[in-house]
Amino acid sequence: MPPMELLGRSFLQAAGSASTAAPRGGRERGLCFASLGGRPSRRTVRSKAPVGALAERVVLTSAPAERVARPEAHPQSVAARAVVTVRRKRKVEVKEQVAEQMDAYADRVGRSVLLELISTETDPRKGDPKKSNKSGLVGWFEKRDVKAELVVYTAEFTVDAAFGEPGAVTVLNRHQREFFIESILVEGFPSGPAHFTCNSWVQPSRIDPAPRVFFTNKPYLPSQTPPGLRDVRRRELKELRGSGTGVRKTTDRAYDYDVYNDLGNPDKGAGFERPVLGGDKLPYPRRMRTARPSTVTDEGAESRVEYPEPIYVSRDEEFEEGKNEMLSEGAIKALLHNFMPLLVSSVSPDSRDFAGFHDVDNLFKEGLRLKQALHDQLFQKIPFVRKIQENSEGLLRYDTPDIIKKDKFAWLRDDEFARQALAGINPVNIERLQVFPPVSKLDPAVYGPPESAITEEHIIGNLDGMSVQQALEENKLYMLDYHDIFMPFLDRINSLDGRKAYGTRTLFFLTAGGTLKPIAIELCLPPMTDDCKRAKRVFTPPADATSIWLWQLAKAHVCSNDAGVHQLINHWLRTHACMEPFIIAAHRQMSAMHPIFKLLKPHMRYTLKINALARQILINGDGVIESGFTPGRYCMEMSSFAYDNLWRLDQEGLPADLIRRGMAVEDASQLHGLRLLIEDYPYATDGLLLWSAIARWCQAYVAAYYPSDEAVQDDYELQSWYTEAVQVGHPDKCDAPWWPRLTTAGDLASLLTTLVWLCSAQHAALNFGQYPLGGYIPNRPPLMRRLVPAEGDPEYEHLVADPHRFYLSALPSLTQTTTFMTVIDTLSTHSADEQYLGERPNEEWTADPAALAAAQEFAAEVRRAEEEIERRNADPARRNRCGAGVLPYELMAPSSGPGITCRGVPNSVTI
Repeated sequence: MPPMELLGRSFLQAAGSASTAAPRGGRERGLCFASLGGRPSRRTVRSKAPVGALAERVVLTSAPAERVARPEAHPQSVAARAVVTVRRKRKVEVKEQVAEQMDAYADRVGRSVLLELISTETDPRKGDPKKSNKSGLVGWFEKRDVKAELVVYTAEFTVDAAFGEPGAVTVLNRHQREFFIESILVEGFPSGPAHFTCNSWVQPSRIDPAPRVFFTNKPYLPSQTPPGLRDVRRRELKELRGSGTGVRKTTDRAYDYDVYNDLGNPDKGAGFERPVLGGDKLPYPRRMRTARPSTVTDEGAESRVEYPEPIYVSRDEEFEEGKNEMLSEGAIKALLHNFMPLLVSSVSPDSRDFAGFHDVDNLFKEGLRLKQALHDQLFQKIPFVRKIQENSEGLLRYDTPDIIKKDKFAWLRDDEFARQALAGINPVNIERLQVFPPVSKLDPAVYGPPESAITEEHIIGNLDGMSVQQALEENKLYMLDYHDIFMPFLDRINSLDGRKAYGTRTLFFLTAGGTLKPIAIELCLPPMTDDCKRAKRVFTPPADATSIWLWQLAKAHVCSNDAGVHQLINHWLRTHACMEPFIIAAHRQMSAMHPIFKLLKPHMRYTLKINALARQILINGDGVIESGFTPGRYCMEMSSFAYDNLWRLDQEGLPADLIRRGMAVEDASQLHGLRLLIEDYPYATDGLLLWSAIARWCQAYVAAYYPSDEAVQDDYELQSWYTEAVQVGHPDKCDAPWWPRLTTAGDLASLLTTLVWLCSAQHAALNFGQYPLGGYIPNRPPLMRRLVPAEGDPEYEHLVADPHRFYLSALPSLTQTTTFMTVIDTLSTHSADEQYLGERPNEEWTADPAALAAAQEFAAEVRRAEEEIERRNADPARRNRCGAGVLPYELMAPSSGPGITCRGVPNSVTI
């Protein structure tokens, strides 16, 4: 056989991809990329080649000179072959190359990889599953120098004719190194080819002496498990649960729970400790257990593993090469982006703040440029700085965020400030005002009178002739309310160096054109006295030069609060942390053969790993989140407060959330059963397209396996999964009465719809616009360093004398800005191995034709949703997404290429 190019490489050449990484699964998807016009499709195409030939296509080598002949089958026996596809690393270090050669030679002298087939039937005499003899993989030595990413090996079996259908394969790795099996195809049985989708690392027997088990792609409910697989199914789940004791090794596969007790590092001294999240004091979801030793100074705190040292997740949860390459490229860019600002601020204290907006603009035009005197001084003292600036000029310059590409000054306008509440990176906090004035739910004995200071006189002139009561009745008033979430923390936040915050309320009026306009902003501080006039200050649209700058500062404080709530609560808590227990429980309680596990699997990809990395570098003490957002060291306590007081799974689905916020009412006559009170609400209108597609997919899938409600109730794996996720994964809220029930097929479909929505579309809407919409810091400052001065304050005179300079001094400093921009640049990036909503890496994920048909219909509906989103973005009547300088809303558009695109809905929380 002549040498062949990998399918993935062929796809990259045909599609003209800008990415150099060949993602796992890209090989199958590549079949359809070059054949479709327009935006590259990532949909799976089933090959028409025979299954055996399909498996052989990925071998990048000539066949060995001596091919092992298939054993001749006697009349009472069956000759079968297992075709095993192993994925090798694309980049291998010299040490690893030596180890691979040693394994190849050991394989030749008998230390081979052994396979064993397990039948779906049991031996009637012994009662045990029928098993084949163990057979070694053939070709490891002969293919030791193959450079292909995918290499195929075979194993031959002769089994009794009454063996039955193969339902599982065990793999014993007698080499010294782990290897990654993508799939196993067993041919030769009368029942037809059996597919085993593995996608798993197999540890050497010196680390794990027990053979690994891989199940057929046929789905089985627990009650339908064939007799030969019942014990194997139970043993595999027991192994995945682990013993619950001992420190986890990176080669382990166990899943278990723990509290967030590893965010601080008390051994480093005072100021580095952080409270444990999880428990009565600070309720929180549970995270993946790592069981590292306690710190020396605090037995309740787990010792930290600092990045880039690996932190434990189950071995198969680790990133693949394509993802790691993307993160490595981001790390290099981050190093260069942050080095020069840190150097400048350390040498020249007067360069720590922006002197003018031109300094901000230059980050995108030229990168950071040095004053000539400082330039010469640095080059003289530190010669290698010249080399960095000369050789990395492109990397020192930031990409221009989308928010200023079409209209550089749009962010200054009130209409754009309001539009972003509906179509920005945090469109999930806007709510309809139902009571005027707004009222706090906090204890008035501690926080003063609960009523807002906004009066009718403040807003009556901006209601288009309506009274306040009329505007309420006609659903014209809306609000961003960050009063109650910030108020309990303000004294502590404002005592931090360089951090200043308020509890904010912002009122908007819905115009006849369907857009919002801000009509009042209230900035609140805890009252110093019973009649403290500065505790609640109200700002209205400006009428003179000074009030323009005061209004801009007030809007900046609203944006800073919005950025904090977005990152700490809506993004991290609701789509990352709260989903983790459901993923851990799924692996512990549902077999890989379970049809619901098969449905959920693509929506769990990478999430445990990205959450573990977040504990290392994002949400940890003095990490990126604490450094970049106004609440500082109190960020995660605020997240815990929100979990305790606001989070409810029954209100996390899109329709329930829209109704809870008063943004929609139930209406059976409408397409999605809801009527939006703001018709042009891009997040909601596009979100409902995807929500409905997910709901129909989950309903069709559940109906295929649960013909009755009793079938749901009797499925002990399913019930154990949900019970454990609630009681063990969310124990601090497990007694709440609002948890959805799981007693009917409708309950199950609804629960799955919510989980899939949160892991895919909701996370995408909150994540992939962070740099495009938040990379220009004046538009959306993540922290504020000054309060808004009042007349008579010394700072008020500074504002009046130099408003431009005062405004910029209230925003993040140079180093805070560049650090934050670098982080959200990485967080907004799609890797080349992304798998998008409606996609599967191959069609062998299930052998059920009904499930495959439902999946194909789901994929088609997702494509139709994307086409509808494109039409909406071109509709001038939709003024919140189309118009002069207005950005289209594409965060719910399902497909995307790699990089920062401000679009694309991955199946799971991958970043």
